[in-house]
Amino acid sequence: MVAPAVASGPVADTPPARRRFVSGLLLRVVLAAAGGALVYLSFPPRTAWWLAPVGFAVLGVLLHGRRLRAGFGLGLVWGLGFTVPLLRWTGEFVGLVAWLPLALLVAVLIAVGTAVVALVSRLPGAPLWMALVWVADEALRSVFPFGGFPWGRIAFGQPEGWYLPLASVGGAPLVGFAVALTGFGLAHLGRSRRVAVPAVLVPVVAGLAVTPLVGTAPTAGTVVVAAVQGNVPRAGLDFNAQRRAVLDNHVARTLQLAEDVRQGRVPRPDLVIWPENASDIDPFRNADAAAQIQRAVEAVDAPVAVGAVLVDEGDNLPRNSVVLFEPGEGATDTYTKRQLQPFGETMPYRSFFRLFSEDVERAGNFQPGTDPEGFAMSRAKVAIDTCYEVAFDGVVRDSVRAGSNLIAIPTNNATFGRTEMTYQQLAMSRVRAVEHGRAVVVSATSGVSAIVLPDGSVARRTGMFTADALVAEVPLRGEATLATRLGAWPEWVMTALGLSAAAFSLAGTRRRSRPTPGAGVGEEETDGGPAGAA
Repeated sequence: MVAPAVASGPVADTPPARRRFVSGLLLRVVLAAAGGALVYLSFPPRTAWWLAPVGFAVLGVLLHGRRLRAGFGLGLVWGLGFTVPLLRWTGEFVGLVAWLPLALLVAVLIAVGTAVVALVSRLPGAPLWMALVWVADEALRSVFPFGGFPWGRIAFGQPEGWYLPLASVGGAPLVGFAVALTGFGLAHLGRSRRVAVPAVLVPVVAGLAVTPLVGTAPTAGTVVVAAVQGNVPRAGLDFNAQRRAVLDNHVARTLQLAEDVRQGRVPRPDLVIWPENASDIDPFRNADAAAQIQRAVEAVDAPVAVGAVLVDEGDNLPRNSVVLFEPGEGATDTYTKRQLQPFGETMPYRSFFRLFSEDVERAGNFQPGTDPEGFAMSRAKVAIDTCYEVAFDGVVRDSVRAGSNLIAIPTNNATFGRTEMTYQQLAMSRVRAVEHGRAVVVSATSGVSAIVLPDGSVARRTGMFTADALVAEVPLRGEATLATRLGAWPEWVMTALGLSAAAFSLAGTRRRSRPTPGAGVGEEETDGGPAGAA
């Protein structure tokens, strides 16, 4: 008599168990995407900054106790829910070929971090270690690949709210840590309130406690600043095809500003900031362009920082620069952008990427500058951080440490139309204002231009694709914040602690996975079967 066949696979391989596994997996994927979307919704132009901890809470619940591969997979979905809508502006005029690969790349780097977050989620005090690993992952994304892409760091979605004052103590990394710690603490409430409650409350209390450190007093006097937004003939990749029209727009709006001063409608500015690319005609090579700029400078009777494209006589290659023009003197100083935008101002692996799109030929061959020194303009020492540079901690910090008491962000956002990009960039400027205790003047070709006070509040702002000029009196502050003095140390320390926790957890996992001497054949540690792997 033949014995009936006995199923040898695990119980989870039976059809009902498999269906439960698939439905559970689908639910986790949907929740992961929703969690990432919540973090996206916390970013400007919305003011729902409090959604970011909720998005991290969802991530924390999903990752707790998971394996590395599950942490990677769920983190990838969470990352896509965040980066795909956040970075839609990158494809405004070039389509999916730029947008989706970039969003996927950033999401993959997030997933690398969430895999490690899952690894440390079993440690005592898990929310702390999970948040520290998140800081380490953001540090990685700030330097890799192609010089890094810090866009989407959690701090840049917090230009207001409870956590912003922490920027004055530990910069953007500390703000991101606080948001992540709160979220992971919320996720832990159902497991250990003794651990979860401090994780939730300490970052909030700390943010409120350091609010008095956010100084706004004019320790070095005050200055009247003006940001000129001349507008462009049209949006898009060829916005500056009419280079002379862009220059003429900024000359005309500055002449109007001078007339407004004469009529007493606005106070006389002590200094004026024009945007990046306000003159893509090299004023050192084109006497007529230089004459038109100087005409505006003389009319407003104040030094003007002019965003210009210069061509070096030695190598005949372009520089994205800012030129200081002064009344009665002409051009007296220059600053050259140090952190260039890959796939825009430069094109890494041009021949390879040309296989996917001919748009790579639109990318420039700009040469970077090296000097962080800004301009002396009237009573102010102005740090210049052009457009993309505002996203990089070290670039802004170096320009502030060069002795500045005011920050200028000349930028050109016309390439991205009416997308959220300009609002996301303005949020970075607001965080930098608090981080370094400086007023910030944002001057954009097509908007949004703004004047930001040292506490991150916006004193003046323009609309988009309109010609305008903002004038306001702002405090000059020579004192260095704790964040400015500490520099990158808070990020380095938090990254080291996070990686140490990961190494400790990995070593413990390997010890537990070793066979016990004398154990029966086939006895091995599992992590919840197939469900544990997802």
